[in-house]
Amino acid sequence: MPFSAKTEYGLVALIELAGQFQSGGVMQVGEIASRQGIPDRYLEQMLTSLRRGGILRSIRGPKGGYQLMRPPAEILVSEVVQVLEGEPQLRDGGTRETPEFQVLHALAGDLQTARLALLEATSLEQLIERRDALLQAQAMYFI
Repeated sequence: MPFSAKTEYGLVALIELAGQFQSGGVMQVGEIASRQGIPDRYLEQMLTSLRRGGILRSIRGPKGGYQLMRPPAEILVSEVVQVLEGEPQLRDGGTRETPEFQVLHALAGDLQTARLALLEATSLEQLIERRDALLQAQAMYFI
């Protein structure tokens, strides 16, 4: 199951904000949106949800914007997905209770369990480390 566009955009914005965490920097919606090619009104809705979910804080004023509430190592991808998408819903099998459908429903449950375990084992800091490794590899390629 891939991420929804909402969650993907939210995670990309959080990676951007996590890059500013050590310096205490703040980023505005427009800056993130233009850097990542995300519609700013749509991004604003996601950042508001993440603020309400206790992942971000907003700072008012002309130099205001958003920043992480906690270090990137303490923010799990599963938490972000929970805030932006809510509880995962398995599709209702309805009246189809043949062994074939039961097997498929069990597989879907296993997939959901494995996905949740991976999301709970991945922090925002790990995503930043992966991004930085990609950036470094790209820089080395061009040298």
